[in-house]
Amino acid sequence: MSGAASVRWSDLRARALSAVVMLTLGAVEIWLGGWPFAVLVLIVTGLMVWELARMTDVEGALPAVGLGVLAGLALLAVHLMSGVWGLALLLLPAGMGAAWPRRDRAVFAAYALLIMATGYGLITLRDSFGITIILWLVLVVVISDVMGYFAGRILGGPKFWPKVSPKKTWSGTVAGWIGAALVGLAFVVAGQGEAGLIWLSPLVAFAGQLGDIAESAIKRRAGVKDSSNLIPGHGGVLDRFDALAAAVVLVVILAHVTVLPFGGL
Repeated sequence: MSGAASVRWSDLRARALSAVVMLTLGAVEIWLGGWPFAVLVLIVTGLMVWELARMTDVEGALPAVGLGVLAGLALLAVHLMSGVWGLALLLLPAGMGAAWPRRDRAVFAAYALLIMATGYGLITLRDSFGITIILWLVLVVVISDVMGYFAGRILGGPKFWPKVSPKKTWSGTVAGWIGAALVGLAFVVAGQGEAGLIWLSPLVAFAGQLGDIAESAIKRRAGVKDSSNLIPGHGGVLDRFDALAAAVVLVVILAHVTVLPFGGL
């Protein structure tokens, strides 16, 4: 293997091993549902806010660890409560973090709210719709990411948004859409969705790709390569779940304005 090719695939082993561990843990928790799944979501949500707070940290800001813990506790309270007052707690980490000195306060507040909405959405979708919709969401994001990863490195070509995310190509982006459509088709063939799932899946994948790009923009402004180093080959939790965050929020919005095309729920 040439030197350039070796560098291109240098992170593949660590990335694959970490992915296996994450997918195994995630699959077990998704299957169990209820509190085991909710606890995992609470932890991931807290870690994502912690990483976001670290990237936007300045002197005099609230401690990142404190904001991460606050995010987990706020989401727990929302899960235990009901009504508008419960949902209002989703605003707490964003508001508290932006009320003290912080780089790009508006960006922090918006993305922190997206993270909180993601945690709320995952728990709500699992409780309300069952395991199928969570599996579909995860597979759409994972398959589109994997196909985009390999297509981008093998095919190359024009960059999707070079100023924000210099590694992403149009070939990888389109390959991700195709992979997502195939996931939707597989669910339809398995009797777990209606035909609309085939076109909805690429739309959700595109939302995930935009979520990935948004996080890349935050990292570039912060001058960091990864949100943290918690996950070998993937960087931080936010690096791994940024796409899922945007995808989940889109599906939650759609669930409130239309009937989702799932036939096995």
